[in-house]
Amino acid sequence: MNVKGYSEIVLIVKDIQKSKKFYEDVVDLTIESSDKDWVWFYVGDKNGNQRLAIHKGKLLFEEKSPLPEGKRWGQIHYAFEVDRDNLNPAIEKVKSKGVEIFGPVDFKWIKAKAYYFYDPDGNLVEYWSPDETSM
Repeated sequence: MNVKGYSEIVLIVKDIQKSKKFYEDVVDLTIESSDKDWVWFYVGDKNGNQRLAIHKGKLLFEEKSPLPEGKRWGQIHYAFEVDRDNLNPAIEKVKSKGVEIFGPVDFKWIKAKAYYFYDPDGNLVEYWSPDETSM
């Protein structure tokens, strides 16, 4: 397999400033760069390649999508891995910002615990933490 991991996730948002505040203040991501239509966040190690972007507007090659305009992008679900020692403090921070938390869900088949919450655009965000014994 040639795939080493993911490089970026781009979320199409309605309000750049509202989503920027959410991902900076609630999810605790660090901004890599921003302008009026884009905000790029580091995910994990700042020296790594994994990033999350929020964008208002069209993406490259959107006109080539097999889906009709207005149906090309929608709510998605994705997970951030959080060390078990940091999981409860991370969830408490999200709660302290007035965001509703769902879970925990214990996944016995992957030996992990997860909590879920929604961003301002209805994307389902997960904080996922493998059991220390499975690492």
